[in-house]
Amino acid sequence: MLNIQGLMKQAQMMQKKIEEAQAKLATTEVLGSAANGLLTITLNGKSEMKKISIDKSLVSSDDVEMLEDLILVAYNDAHAKVEALSEESMKSATGGVNLGGLKLPF
Repeated sequence: MLNIQGLMKQAQMMQKKIEEAQAKLATTEVLGSAANGLLTITLNGKSEMKKISIDKSLVSSDDVEMLEDLILVAYNDAHAKVEALSEESMKSATGGVNLGGLKLPF
């Protein structure tokens, strides 16, 4: 017979670890870049943009589309890093247990 109390205790411990991992992740910042670092975007662990830095050499009224593309590249680079960090953080918090399609806050 399964030990329901033991399972509940393990679930509570896992939930606490997940909450701790999420709190740590929210304060983590990652950097995405484009154009060999001439354009950088900083995101927090919730994928919220915190900073953008554009080297003046990239600013040209004749080529706004290029700048827009570089911003997208830098954002997507940073976002991919946040996703990987989040996945690794959750894997660590759950002891490698696959939570399936469980939607986490971020």
